[in-house]
Amino acid sequence: MLERSNPSDLHQPDGYSHITVSPAGRMIHFAGQCPVDIDDHVVGDDFLTQTDQVIANCMAVLAAAEVKPDAVVRSLVYVVSGDSADLSAVWRRLMDSPLAPAFTTASTLLGVTALGYRGQLVEVDLTAAG
Repeated sequence: MLERSNPSDLHQPDGYSHITVSPAGRMIHFAGQCPVDIDDHVVGDDFLTQTDQVIANCMAVLAAAEVKPDAVVRSLVYVVSGDSADLSAVWRRLMDSPLAPAFTTASTLLGVTALGYRGQLVEVDLTAAG
């Protein structure tokens, strides 16, 4: 049986959970973290401001699941751009943050055409063991 939860210090999602825990070993599947505040508003209109909010949201869900970034076993980073300079800027910002250990395991950085929120430029999807 899966455990699903939503930290009280993040926006309350419509139709999904921020955290899903699998009892087999304890694999934690996090919803993709978007650059949104607790009121579900996109923060910023540039890659770095949005990346900072995504980092904060990732740190919040990891803490709520009682794991640290070094427990992440898989990460996916989505950036709305086909320009490798934009993807690299987001990656550098992630690697200069407290979340950096999360990207030392299996990780994928993707340029995409759109994400779920209007104006959203960045999203990070994590899976952790804990």
